[in-house]
Formats: sequence, C-alpha cells, structure tokens
Amino acid sequence: MNIRNLQPSDNAAIERIIRECLIEFGGNRAGLAWEDESLSHLADYYNAEGRAYWVVEQDGRIVGGCGIAPFAESSEVCELQKMYLLQEARGTGAAAALLDEALGFARIHYRQCYLETLTTMVAANRFYAKHGFAQLDAPLAGTEHYACDAWYIKQLNGG
Repeated sequence: MNIRNLQPSDNAAIERIIRECLIEFGGNRAGLAWEDESLSHLADYYNAEGRAYWVVEQDGRIVGGCGIAPFAESSEVCELQKMYLLQEARGTGAAAALLDEALGFARIHYRQCYLETLTTMVAANRFYAKHGFAQLDAPLAGTEHYACDAWYIKQLNGG
C-alpha cells in the first residue's frame, strides 16, 4: 500500500471511485458529493493553502482517497472530504492510513476536523467514532451536503 498526494492524472480514477461508492451507499442524489462540480478536477481544487488530497494505491492501482479542506472557508475548522475506498481496499488498513495522513495535515492548520456522512455507511460511522470523532446532533452551519444525516467533529491540537 502506498499513500501519496493526488496528481492531476489521478482525477478520473478518484472521481470514478467516489461515484462508485456513492452509488453503492445510495449517495447518488441531490445534496451530496454526487453533485460536486469539482469531482472531475479534484487536483485543482485541493491545490491551495490549507487543502490536500491523498490517494491510496494497492498493486499500482488507485483504490481510494480522502481530502482536507477548510469547512465553510473557516480558518479554525477543516472538513474531512471525499473519503472513499473501493470494496477491495476496505478492511486492509488503508482507511486508517489515509485518516492518519489527513489528520496529521489537519493538526498543522486547524483546531477541529468536521465530517458529514450517511447513516447507511454503517462501517464508516463506526470507523469515525473509533478514531475519536464525536457525533453531532445536527450539521455545522455552512454545510454544502444538506442530504447527509450523520455529522462528526474531532478536536485537534493544531491551528
């Protein structure tokens, strides 16, 4: 397993993975990342201060990724974004390795890390709780993905 920064040549592969996972979990609908205009050019979107996106490769093939970006242009709160893994990569430690990379970056730039997901992604919800994310009763103000129904926050020591 290799984790590295997203390159422009990875855009199509990571967009395909995100869309495939959204279909799998019923997320191919309005109000979710499905409609995100940046999906076809994530390398451009994450090429800015306080933003980064990583992909995980197994056997020379991209099988997932995740990003960190400011939440609602906050300088204090970031969002863990578009963390998706193909089914073949789940349970391999790839998710934990990606999260470690992302939170390492987030601690340097932010005080809190927020994320939005779906309750239908049961394993993901357990994963976030296991890694110290506290579930919220409602989304933070400024959310883009109004169709999500599970929200989490984690305190960071950076900022």
